[in-house]
Amino acid sequence: MKKKAGAGCSRRFINIGFDNVVSIDKIVAILLPQAAPIKRIREEARRRNKLIDATNGRRTRAVIITNSDHIVLSAIQPDTITNRIEG
Repeated sequence: MKKKAGAGCSRRFINIGFDNVVSIDKIVAILLPQAAPIKRIREEARRRNKLIDATNGRRTRAVIITNSDHIVLSAIQPDTITNRIEG
């Protein structure tokens, strides 16, 4: 899926659920949320106001780390997000 952003620049976005999108170019990693180090990363991001919750109150199934140090929570499985990026 392509979106235009500015003068001649095109960016690709990926739907992470509930009509929320993230720029593919900004994604560093897509992780499962259960591991203790990931839970610590989430809490640190929350303290620094860098946590973006895109779950709409659902259970977190994927944690997306961006190159701007933002942490995005998604209710979609990491495999599904990866398939959307590759597809």
